[in-house]
Amino acid sequence: MAKIQKRFVCQSCGSVSSRWQGQCVDCSEWNTLVEETPAIVTPFHAKHNLQGGGRTVTMVALDAEIPLPARRASGIAELDRALGGGFVEGSATLIGGDPGIGKSTLLLQAAALMALAGADVAYVSGEEAADQVRLRARRLGLGEAPVRLASATSVRDILTTLGSGRPPELLVIDSIQTMHSDLIEGAPGTVSQVRASAQELIRFAKERGTALVLVGHVTKDGTIAGPRVLEHMVDTVLSFEGERSHQYRILRAIKNRFGGTDEIGVFAMEAQGLTEVSNPSSLFLTQRDEGVTGTVVFPALEGTRPVLVEIQALVVRLASGATPRRAVVGWDSGRLAMILAVLEARCGLSFSSAEVYLNVAGGYRVQDPAADMAVAAALVSALSERPVPTDAIAFGEVALSGEVRSVAHAALRLKEGAKLGFGQALVPAALAREKAPMRPSGFPTLARLVDHLLGRG
Repeated sequence: MAKIQKRFVCQSCGSVSSRWQGQCVDCSEWNTLVEETPAIVTPFHAKHNLQGGGRTVTMVALDAEIPLPARRASGIAELDRALGGGFVEGSATLIGGDPGIGKSTLLLQAAALMALAGADVAYVSGEEAADQVRLRARRLGLGEAPVRLASATSVRDILTTLGSGRPPELLVIDSIQTMHSDLIEGAPGTVSQVRASAQELIRFAKERGTALVLVGHVTKDGTIAGPRVLEHMVDTVLSFEGERSHQYRILRAIKNRFGGTDEIGVFAMEAQGLTEVSNPSSLFLTQRDEGVTGTVVFPALEGTRPVLVEIQALVVRLASGATPRRAVVGWDSGRLAMILAVLEARCGLSFSSAEVYLNVAGGYRVQDPAADMAVAAALVSALSERPVPTDAIAFGEVALSGEVRSVAHAALRLKEGAKLGFGQALVPAALAREKAPMRPSGFPTLARLVDHLLGRG
């Protein structure tokens, strides 16, 4: 009889060890190794030849004419934008986000709207009772939607119930960390349980043509909890971002096998639930009539959607000998250090004896390198106490040599600025020659921009 060997699986990264130890050697997390009993492997199984005994797999040509997969609209335009056009039949979508960010609210609204449009929708909650979900639907004004609700955690019970009749067109599992498969030993939420439960649910969705949505927990670092293989098993991974203290929410596609990952959906949390934001720039711009030092408007680009955000800078001079502080909210601190170094080395400005604070208004997070020029303009304005014109936007990438480089989709950025009433733009010199709906001012180097802001000619 084959000997059962013990193994210990890390609950953070999924690595396997033959003995227990306090720290995982792969991800360096402490007290995450849990003992699991693997399947019994006999010598026959180990030596069995897999080159025969299987069924023939159908092969198709790469250039074969295959129709595009059918999509079903969710009834929420911003959600469909992030998905690439709607839910695909037989697809698996994983959505993650911080607790209380609105994942269940968004999916319940989408499920109710699809059900009201005539789709067969099933919503299975492993964290809340069916009555709790029903009460939330009533608060959202969707209590009359014909959504099939269930509160269950057994994958066998869920698939048996759904497989006994017509499969639903949309199946929502909230959440995958609460699901349990009786084929695997271990408590719900462990690596093996999450992997096995997701695999069975995805198999059901592929075979029956059901659009499956899995809700996933996140760790304290903001990444989706559970094994990394879970993100590889699904077709689409969505991240629901935002601060609970702020009104806005951003739905971002991290992975999408049926569309691009360059689109976002913007929502606002209100009393009646999540509402779509057709003009995201209105959320991140401060309404002001007169110039304020240290503020510059930057046209960020999320996919094909330009979003105007306000870059705010504050420079506080310190007494001699004090250690200055650098604080950044919504931008990369390393990139701020680079911009400060270029301003000192190439433009003759000194920030060594001053504290620097940088903030992106509204809690927005900027990762676009085109924000370099806007940040530099905000820092120069805060240091010199000379405000940038209120009708001006700025964008461009700054090199270590002090050169200002062109960025992608400049026409979209200028068009969005002109639509919201901005009349001039501080841009790289290469973009100043293009036809634009506003008056562009081109600068080949950052030093020329500094001279312009300081009125040196």
